[in-house]
Amino acid sequence: MAEGVGFDSIWVGDHLLYRDDSGSTGPWEAWSVLAGLAEATERVMLGPLVAATAFHNPAMLAKKAATVDEISGGRLVLGIGAGWNQVEFDAYGFPFDRRASRFEEAFTILRTLIRDGAIDFEGTFYTLRDCELIPPARPDLPIMIGSQGPRVLRATLAHVDAWNGWYAWYGNTAEGASGLLSTLDEACRDVGRDPATVERTVTVLVEAPGATGNQTRAARWQDPPAVGGSPEEIAASLSAFGDIGIDEVQLVVDPITEASVRWLGDVLPIVHG
Repeated sequence: MAEGVGFDSIWVGDHLLYRDDSGSTGPWEAWSVLAGLAEATERVMLGPLVAATAFHNPAMLAKKAATVDEISGGRLVLGIGAGWNQVEFDAYGFPFDRRASRFEEAFTILRTLIRDGAIDFEGTFYTLRDCELIPPARPDLPIMIGSQGPRVLRATLAHVDAWNGWYAWYGNTAEGASGLLSTLDEACRDVGRDPATVERTVTVLVEAPGATGNQTRAARWQDPPAVGGSPEEIAASLSAFGDIGIDEVQLVVDPITEASVRWLGDVLPIVHG
């Protein structure tokens, strides 16, 4: 349905378990869902938003990405991050300590296998002997980092194709996102990267009819006000992100229903002009 009404991409959260005072919930496993979407769709780009490297052996994550990209006919964007929700780390037995250090090693392995097809690696957390990615990944498979952490950005910005910012980081407004982009630009320059060569994307929390106001139990931050109103008003709010240099927005929709997808289909032609 999302493809049919005109969306450009579909994204899946790579999470396992959430808990709060109202109980527990969790999504289906992200890479299985992405493989199904790769077969069920024809045009839209697909990706995890974002894959937590802590939940996957990095070589296996490269294997999964290459496989889903092949099933989709070259439509995967490999979004990655270090992970943050300690509940799921503890429940599923993944170490939560030294996440940035673990991520740095995982990222080196992952990008090398995607770009070069082979690696021999010995680190503190991972050891790979004569590892090869066969069949190979598409060498230009885009890699996107979802982080605002200075250490993770420093490790990745010289190598990735795109960056993603979560709406809670910037207050869900174009004005707030503008400040976040300034931080991104500075981080790019610190690693010798031209900021203009990094694609910029942000999630935007949007209210559709029937919104509950409690869309993201996953958030460790209190949700900022959602973008809402008529299709014309939502389109104007989304267009403001383009005006400040955002290349793509991913909509986090309240509620996530087929009716919401249909309704937002009326927003797209207004945004696209």
